[in-house]
Amino acid sequence: MHTTAGKLADLQRRVQEATHAGSERAVEKQHAKGKLTARERILLLLDEDSFVELDEFARHRSTNFGLEHNRPYGDGVVTGYGTLDGRPVAVFSQDFTVFGGALGEVYGQKIVKVMDFALKTGCPVIGINDSGGARIQEGVASLGAYGEIFRRNTHASGVIPQISLVVGPCAGGAVYSPAITDFTVMVDQTSHMFITGPDVIKTVTGEDVGFEELGGARTHNTASGVAHHMAGDEKDAIDYVKQLLSYLPSNNLSEPPAYTEEADLTVTDEDRELDTLVPDSANQPYDMHTVIEHILDDTEFFETQPLFAPNILTGFGRVEGHPVGIVANQPMQYAGCLDINASEKAARFVRTCDAFNVPVITFVDVPGFLPGVDQEHTGIIRRGAKLIYAYAEATVPLITVITRKAFGGAYDVMGSKHLGADLNLAWPTAQIAVMGAQGAVNILHRRTIAEADDPDTTRTRLIQEYEDTLLNPYIAAERGYIDAVITPSDTRRHITRGLRQLRTKRETLPPKKHGNIPL
Repeated sequence: MHTTAGKLADLQRRVQEATHAGSERAVEKQHAKGKLTARERILLLLDEDSFVELDEFARHRSTNFGLEHNRPYGDGVVTGYGTLDGRPVAVFSQDFTVFGGALGEVYGQKIVKVMDFALKTGCPVIGINDSGGARIQEGVASLGAYGEIFRRNTHASGVIPQISLVVGPCAGGAVYSPAITDFTVMVDQTSHMFITGPDVIKTVTGEDVGFEELGGARTHNTASGVAHHMAGDEKDAIDYVKQLLSYLPSNNLSEPPAYTEEADLTVTDEDRELDTLVPDSANQPYDMHTVIEHILDDTEFFETQPLFAPNILTGFGRVEGHPVGIVANQPMQYAGCLDINASEKAARFVRTCDAFNVPVITFVDVPGFLPGVDQEHTGIIRRGAKLIYAYAEATVPLITVITRKAFGGAYDVMGSKHLGADLNLAWPTAQIAVMGAQGAVNILHRRTIAEADDPDTTRTRLIQEYEDTLLNPYIAAERGYIDAVITPSDTRRHITRGLRQLRTKRETLPPKKHGNIPL
């Protein structure tokens, strides 16, 4: 031990001990559940041989409840940095095979340290969550560690991309770290997130609910909107994260990674398919995915939160190799109406794009906000206002295309010229008005229709008059609210040229500490 060779051998022994901190039995149980270990996940995520571990020999100092006899190296979390597709990233991976992944003081300090490192170096941080919660034996020190992590999450928000992979349990206070991060990915039948578990809920409220129904991947991807993607397995989850990062810059002072290639702007047969997409009947739906895919390189649309608020689509794509964010009403769901969930989903996405210098393209076909007592009582006014705030605050290039309906306040909300969009286009099928013909005629001509000899014929005539007079894009174009009315097949060309011109856009907002978004 006193020789150099002895000291090197001692180091190797310690490294081995740290690398295999969890017992063989614990590792076998992890694999039996179809789950990978903390280190296996990092190896799958990062480029080969790129991972550099930090605090490998850190361990807890607690002496409560016999913990002094169990002090594994690493303390139950693996932290460090490496590269992903050649780009630097920081990572922490919770180890369920050590203390069930329970978070203690040193464990928390390790995560805080790697997050500080990521913030200083301006690289994304990926957190792999698989933890039973706080380490009860360490008491308030565990709670303090959570608070320190939350503060780092908040300070890093909008500065570096933060992505959470939830690949096991994530309960109690631990859920708030993924909630603050930019994107959360869960695995079907494996991931569970909740503040209070089924047993506590049963005791307090009498409600009988299982883990999956309460906080499974499907619940958080469809009902709560906490998660952005439901993966089939851990490999699928990691592949999603890799693809997601390819659209994001390393930090807010960088541009998103681009694979520049000049587009051929000649109108193709594929482009012409858009000319016949919108049905003659305003009440007949069509799939907005078709429009989006016709605009993007290789028709590749990387959707986020596809199972939550499906009446609005959000996701990433590329135009001439440059990443863009997409927000689009979906006429196939609720006729494209905006509701609380859709408003919040789109608002958060627009703000994420704005924070990380990703231009936003908006496709509009919206008849208005979803009517209903439940929507009003649950706060559609306050929560719908978040989308207004997000667009009005954004300084990235904003291009909006109205394909069909743009009625009432929803017209304003969906990236209108009035909120600061740079380029507003409309198809000839666009209907920009306070409301649809049926409702407008019933209000404007109620007496005329009531007094008519043939009310139905009169109503039909008045509806036709309203449609001819107001339900078109040309009145908005006359006032400069629409920059151009274009043939649908020309959309790709207009968007491509617009983005080229807007690459040098510079816009600053009034100085302030921060805004007061209607939360």
